[in-house]
Formats: sequence, C-alpha cells, structure tokens
Amino acid sequence: MKKTDFLMAGVGGQGTILASNILAEVGLHLGYDVKKAEVHGMAQRGGQVDSHVRWGEKVYSPLVEENSVDYIVGFEMLEAARFPHFMKKDGVAVVNDYRINPPLVNLGKASYPSKEDIESLLLTRAEKVYWIEGTKIAGELGNPAVVGVVLLGALSNLVGGDKEVWLEVIGKMVPPKFVDLNLEAFAAGRQVTA
Repeated sequence: MKKTDFLMAGVGGQGTILASNILAEVGLHLGYDVKKAEVHGMAQRGGQVDSHVRWGEKVYSPLVEENSVDYIVGFEMLEAARFPHFMKKDGVAVVNDYRINPPLVNLGKASYPSKEDIESLLLTRAEKVYWIEGTKIAGELGNPAVVGVVLLGALSNLVGGDKEVWLEVIGKMVPPKFVDLNLEAFAAGRQVTA
C-alpha cells in the first residue's frame, strides 16, 4: 500500500476539520492504516486550522514531516502558501480560489500576495496546482459551508479510491438533513478535476 500524506490548511469555520475527518475515514474504508492530527490556532475566531492525514500500510505518526506531503489542500489561498516546504518535490496542491484577508492586511500594515505569487511559491515544490472555485461552487449550491466537500470531490479524482466509498463516508459523517447537499458538493468538485 502506497503511503499518502495530506495536509489540509484553512481558517476556522471553513470545514477543515470535517473534511479531514471524512478523508481519514475514506482511508480506513479503503483498507489503509490511518493517522490524523490537527492544529487549531484561535480557530473559532478565523484563525489557522491545519490538519494532517496519513494513509499507509502502517502509519506510526499522525504528523506529516517536511518534504513528505503528497497533497496540500488549501481552503484559503494564503493558508496553502504557508506550507510548500512540507510538500514532496512532485506533490500536488488543491487550492480554493478564495481569500480571507488577515487582520494586518485589513489594517493596511501588510499586503496580500497575488494569486500568481502564491502559485509560483507552491510550484517551487508542487508538480501541479489545481485552483478550485470551491467557495463559489458551494455558494451556488446554497451553502458556503460545504466548500470542504467540494475540495474533497476535486481531491478524490487525484487520489483515487472507489467513488462509492467516498459517497458512503460522506453520507455517514454529515448530519442527515445535509447529506444531499454534501453529495452534490462532492459531485461538483469531482467535475473540476475530471
């Protein structure tokens, strides 16, 4: 079984933790040993949230190491840009084309880098960067909170695994009244990287 390391990076309230829980559960359903860890930085106030998910035949540590991540999933552009040093040389970045200005940017004391600068930074390590209009897609579906499942849909085409496993896990892990919406969000994300 191929070891696969994921790093999911976002800010509080974007659904990073739910998405990483779904990703971990999918790995278990696919027969992998799975470990997961999160770092919350004032997450309830829009602070940084990073989640490490590792799949493999035998995984000993939940934390990914620098130069080892196969997939970075950025829920916000600048958050994705914080982690290229964790990516393998041929890694892949799946990035929500969405920005949330940090407080210093809002105060005029810092500037937000351009999308092109962020992509250039990611491409110092990544083989490919997929820009996903996840927040826009989720909004069009009626609920921006499903952005994480849109990103998982895009990721699922790249990672593989039976589509039905992904759908089953999502169906079990989201509240019943939101299952249909999340399944639509997953399908919309898959179309982006199909």
